[in-house]
Amino acid sequence: MNRFSKTSGKGFSLRSFILPVVLFLFFIGLFLKGVSGINATSDRESQRTLQNALNRSVIHCYAIEGRYPPSLNYLEEHYGIIYDENKFFVDYQPVASNIMPDITIISLEASE
Repeated sequence: MNRFSKTSGKGFSLRSFILPVVLFLFFIGLFLKGVSGINATSDRESQRTLQNALNRSVIHCYAIEGRYPPSLNYLEEHYGIIYDENKFFVDYQPVASNIMPDITIISLEASE
């Protein structure tokens, strides 16, 4: 057996070309699915965090001032609430100064 002699190769094989391409595309698809799953989880967590921050600020306002905040703008100005208005819609419905307002957060981005 001579290691340095030229062996007769089969040349270009379509099968040897297609299999690596299919495997590469499969793994790219798996990667993209994983990234989109992480993004969806992050969006849900952001919405939950915003809900908790709003509830804490509303209760804090009631404890300090003796009344619930009259508007969402009041919370933003006096209690430092900041959120992405392009990502979430916050519906703040005050009922009375001594009744906790109804706060609804709606995600504006399409969920998968």
